[in-house]
Amino acid sequence: MFIIGFNTVSHHFYMHVCAVNVVAMLHNFWEQKQMTLLNSSCGVSDGSGEDAASQTESLLLYESAPSPGPPYIYYVTLPGGSCFGNYKVCDTLAEARRDAARVALMNSLVNELPCRRINPQFITQSLQQAASDNDACDPSTSIGTYCLLLHSYIGRTMLEFQEMMTVFQLLHWNGTLKGLRESQCSRQSVIAYYSQQRLDEYMRSSMALDWLGREQSSPGQLGEELQVAQRELVLARRQGIELRFYKEKTEILSLALSQAYIHHTPAAFSQTLSHPYEQEQLPFLYTEQLISDLHLKHCMLYSLE
Repeated sequence: MFIIGFNTVSHHFYMHVCAVNVVAMLHNFWEQKQMTLLNSSCGVSDGSGEDAASQTESLLLYESAPSPGPPYIYYVTLPGGSCFGNYKVCDTLAEARRDAARVALMNSLVNELPCRRINPQFITQSLQQAASDNDACDPSTSIGTYCLLLHSYIGRTMLEFQEMMTVFQLLHWNGTLKGLRESQCSRQSVIAYYSQQRLDEYMRSSMALDWLGREQSSPGQLGEELQVAQRELVLARRQGIELRFYKEKTEILSLALSQAYIHHTPAAFSQTLSHPYEQEQLPFLYTEQLISDLHLKHCMLYSLE
């Protein structure tokens, strides 16, 4: 597994960030970033920077997970769609919100470092772990397509690349890529289309309907898949990594489950994630885990062949 991280340094950074107003710092960071991007696109500031500043708060989406009591869970979603949650076990909602902001701030700052930019050297190192150079140069192969995607993001950050790849992760998990392949859709056309798409309510609803259909064909499957997704989300959150893929899976399955309840309520649906598991202490690992499982992404593209 290829994990991009800085575990030793990050622990000291985390302890330092604990002492500052992280919610305000995260807001200021993205406010300045949005204004910089806007000014660079306009050439000069024409007052629209104030509009960007006023929109930043809405772009940073804070969400608390339903809970009758501690420990509390908070998520913060960044403008590009990346999502982070609180690493610590928090006894109050305010503490959980601050810790989620702290994780997001650390990842936002680290993502700006030069070493987090996708460049030819990084692409070469990544592909060496998945295939031979001949495969990488052939766009008809899955790894060749992955290579083309990486090259299309040269100069951009790894977090931006992960935001795009999250769509393909969900399509692979949902079985959509397999269905498109069986429908004789070319891999190149699918890649070209979905690499430009953002996750929206239509895409989520479509995936939820797929899982509702599976539940009707195989009762209990939806509840089991939701338990797996919840467990993965907890593990990922306790590792301090980017959560969009895991959180989206949980929400899509929850949406499907809410629709399934309208028709019937099998006993399997009542199974939930045990409370003691939420208290589990997992290893400290502050990193985006941006291209953490190259084999998985290779398999996603392979399913289009």
